[in-house]
Amino acid sequence: MDIIFGKLISDQLKLTTHRALRSGIQHQHDMTPLDPRPDDAVTIHLTTANDLPIESAKLRYTTDGSDPRAGDARTVDFALADTEWDTVVWDYLARWRASIPPQADGTLVRYCISGHQNDGRIVHADFPPSEECTRHATMLHFGNIPADTPFAPTPQSEAPLFCYHVDRLRAPDWIKQAVIYHIFLDRFYPGVNRDWQQTDDLQGVCGGTLWGVRDKLDYIAELGANCLWLSPCWVSPSHHGYDIADYQRIEPRLGGEAALDAVVEAASKRGIRVLLDLAANHISNDHPIFRDACSSEDSPYRAWFTFSERYRQGYKSFFNVKTMPEINLEHPAACEWMIANGEFNLRRFGVDGYRLDVAAGPGQNFWSHFRPRMRAKHPECVLLGEIIDTPAYLRSYTGRLDGCLDFSLTEALRNTYGWGSWDERRLAAFIDSHNRYFEADFVRPSFVDNHDMDRFSLIARDDCDKLKRAVKLQMSLPNPPIILYGTEVGLRQRQSARDSTLDVIREPMVWDERQDQDLLDFYKQQIKARKQKKGKSR
Repeated sequence: MDIIFGKLISDQLKLTTHRALRSGIQHQHDMTPLDPRPDDAVTIHLTTANDLPIESAKLRYTTDGSDPRAGDARTVDFALADTEWDTVVWDYLARWRASIPPQADGTLVRYCISGHQNDGRIVHADFPPSEECTRHATMLHFGNIPADTPFAPTPQSEAPLFCYHVDRLRAPDWIKQAVIYHIFLDRFYPGVNRDWQQTDDLQGVCGGTLWGVRDKLDYIAELGANCLWLSPCWVSPSHHGYDIADYQRIEPRLGGEAALDAVVEAASKRGIRVLLDLAANHISNDHPIFRDACSSEDSPYRAWFTFSERYRQGYKSFFNVKTMPEINLEHPAACEWMIANGEFNLRRFGVDGYRLDVAAGPGQNFWSHFRPRMRAKHPECVLLGEIIDTPAYLRSYTGRLDGCLDFSLTEALRNTYGWGSWDERRLAAFIDSHNRYFEADFVRPSFVDNHDMDRFSLIARDDCDKLKRAVKLQMSLPNPPIILYGTEVGLRQRQSARDSTLDVIREPMVWDERQDQDLLDFYKQQIKARKQKKGKSR
């Protein structure tokens, strides 16, 4: 399996994830319908296991934005709906249901769930925290924590909150016609009359800029792409930009605000939309807010982060990376601050939406707040999450995001045409099931490789025919295709990321005779055929 699948990379980790989701008392945002419209009653689902038996369960909810854990919340009893056997956990599970009545358009429903044990004790969903259990197992697998580190779930201090937004929002029509070109800014093009700073140290700055993107828009338009996905372009101490130090200024090294303005203006003239890559899950440890939080326990930002001795660096961070402290977007002020950042950049730069890095980190609650606010600023903006997880988990973001990048389909394409472990009959059956499983309006952009996984050419051992077969199928599928910069001209990487770092995937784009013109022409033909087919079906 490809390295991108992190917490699901081994059978043992898959089993751990399965068991974690079937222990204790779990809700996991499981509800029907997934995307409630006005006048839809909503069924809330709850699963309990015998390792934490409960006698009854209650749901408290509000519709005025207030906290249902206090005040005049409405209370609904859960009813026991079913009992089932789970062979993996080797025990019975109880399934419970409660119903929240229909609500008006624009209502934010907030709720909490409590289970009552026969000795009078109360335990709240979701406990034990499945994310903590899986995260711990993943850290052990990759050696990020000592092998003898025991798992100890964070004790519950209060009931976790859940929420959903009642609306008629749907993914904008334009994204369904999009062909997305993904640019890793530091590695794409320095710009006319500018040279690469260097191209040997892939963990350092190579010198690509936003000016370079502006200068290559004709190339992108001739390819047939009509949407750009730009890697993070805000102020950041790194070459990749996923550790953002200022969400309202563009990195000077990339050209600053003037360069992004120029890209958006020139792209618009060519009918090309622009998506920015927003990392809301974590910020840079150089960010003034985090530095202030570290300076004193009395800092107003202290509660925006999770400080604890249980973390190696003293605070919760993305994959235990010291430079990427995770921000607690369940905190109201932190949530509002991040939403304001999203609004600011839509308004200031006129971009068409966001690809949302590590979207599972902020979680369903945050995006339920974020999406309506972004749509109020830009009715046609699109929000696409990066969530590397099971299809079941991705589906829980229906109604909270416009869609998610389709890593499961990528795995299927690479298993069939790259690794050769599937045949095409299995692939076709998977795609049919996959399409039936998701709501038709939930956008799932397809891709054969991306900036965090070995390029397809590496796993296919530079067999261009295998790539062409994968791309031909990709372009025939209903969801928008993504092309990672350089794949269309045969850009290679020096070694597998398994033996090095992710930076080896991010080779600088080639703009000379090393481009595979036959492959480039193939891409152009396939994109043209896709657009013609889409045009006839409209």
